[in-house]
Amino acid sequence: MSGSSSGKPPDDSGDDDRARSTSDAGRPQSPPQERDPSQPNPDSDAVSIEDDGYVRWFLKTNDENVVIARDILSSVAIVGVVALLLFGISGIWPPLVAVESGSMQPNMQKGDLIFVVEEDRFSGDGAVEGTSIVTHRSGQESGYSTFGNPGDVIVFRPDGDRAQTPVIHRAHFWVDNGEHWVDEKASEEIVGDASCEEVPNCPAPYAGFVTKGDANPAYDQIGGGANSGIVKPEWITGKAQYRIPWLGWVRLTFDNLLGGMLVPASPSSPSPYAQPDPATAANPATAGLGPDGELAGIAGGAGAGIALAAGRYRS
Repeated sequence: MSGSSSGKPPDDSGDDDRARSTSDAGRPQSPPQERDPSQPNPDSDAVSIEDDGYVRWFLKTNDENVVIARDILSSVAIVGVVALLLFGISGIWPPLVAVESGSMQPNMQKGDLIFVVEEDRFSGDGAVEGTSIVTHRSGQESGYSTFGNPGDVIVFRPDGDRAQTPVIHRAHFWVDNGEHWVDEKASEEIVGDASCEEVPNCPAPYAGFVTKGDANPAYDQIGGGANSGIVKPEWITGKAQYRIPWLGWVRLTFDNLLGGMLVPASPSSPSPYAQPDPATAANPATAGLGPDGELAGIAGGAGAGIALAAGRYRS
């Protein structure tokens, strides 16, 4: 009858559960099982050398030391790829050079990194016959300019001396063997009332370029900074294309820390025409390619690695 059915339903197992709990409480608890260190941890790493081989294990493992080594190798690989790409475009090594003085200011600053190419690449209008160099004089006529002024900026070794630090200055004009260039081609604003007989390298002892730093008061051939003879075409190692502000300081600082062991210093000879290089800081640049050959936006790690491999040039 309904009045006598007040007990637990037939499927109620509450008494059995309490009995099992009491029984389990009386049993001794076994310690947690330790993992065999020789076996891979399935929760932290899904690969092993035995199952996947060294290459796949190195690429996939989460081991902290391997991850660090993998990051270093990938950074080196990126630097290598970028360097090879720049070399392919430039044709010379190193394709990047650090400027160590201010004689090309304001168009090049001390600490800038300059991308240079072979002399015979990317020729502009009005290049000197037999070369790919456009002089300042020709650039004024054709409208060709680089780094804020007419003409090409070239990299050359003073007097062809490989022991000297290369110079990066603008090619102003070409002179022929025996030419009285001070009287015929030089700017009066630069040479003043001086005549050919009063300055060195005039008449020209051979054909070549007369050069000058944009911030210097005189031509290099009359003591205006590089203190070099007329620049023969074979002394030219490249010409400047783009400017990367600030990154050259990595190269210069690294060299200073080593006391000049990477590239020996090459001080300029004193000259009555020369003035001390301005000691101003490099200007910050915006990302992208500017109208005067300014390039910005290299990745930090790869850019620093490339900068260390760059050469050191004085302007």
